[in-house]
Amino acid sequence: MKVSVLAYEHFYLEFESEAELQKEYDHNISAGGLSFHTTMQLPEFSAMQITLKLTNGGELSLAATVVKALPEGLAVAFETKPDLIWATLMTKPDEINTATTSSEINVWERVRHLSRVEKLLLAPKADRSERQVLLQDNDAQVIFSLLKNPRITVEEVLRIARSSLLSAIAAETIAKTTIWAGNSEIRVALVHNPRTPTAIALKLLPTLPEPDIRQIAKATAVSQALRQAALRIIVNRK
Repeated sequence: MKVSVLAYEHFYLEFESEAELQKEYDHNISAGGLSFHTTMQLPEFSAMQITLKLTNGGELSLAATVVKALPEGLAVAFETKPDLIWATLMTKPDEINTATTSSEINVWERVRHLSRVEKLLLAPKADRSERQVLLQDNDAQVIFSLLKNPRITVEEVLRIARSSLLSAIAAETIAKTTIWAGNSEIRVALVHNPRTPTAIALKLLPTLPEPDIRQIAKATAVSQALRQAALRIIVNRK
């Protein structure tokens, strides 16, 4: 598997044969993640973008989250369905516009080619399949617009809270919505996300489980104010 860095937190992974893709699918992708070699190290819970490509096959970009930093690489998890990844990568370039391999691929193709205005109009009323595509969009305003969708799930909000495209207004909306802020994973994600305004992160910090507060006290990817606040909480609780 060839690995290249397109930008910070955006990796391009190319499988050179169907056999190589099959092996990775059986061992990792089918379980919702994969691992790869890279010299770039990202902290756990970092949101990132991955573009997967099969040589002479299809290509798919998806959002992912770092779950573990390996000695020589990263292990990541994603929410895109494994069968969609497989079907998309196995689709030959000349088949993409002429064959229907699954209804989900049709949705992915349709939504991906919408204009920015069309995506912004769709987000508040999108169904689950459409939301899965919009969650991978590179426009922070589109991501924020998804929060206006009354059918959005807690899992989808968690993905937004971890996203590198999280905006200040999106972070504030999540933090002020009781059903979302009541989820400890979402609070942890917001505090860890460097795009969350410091004032919001500081307010959420005391509500986190102690192991997470200790982790933030040692983290290098968060602000100094947040690290110092975490240290004070630890000292005061002794």
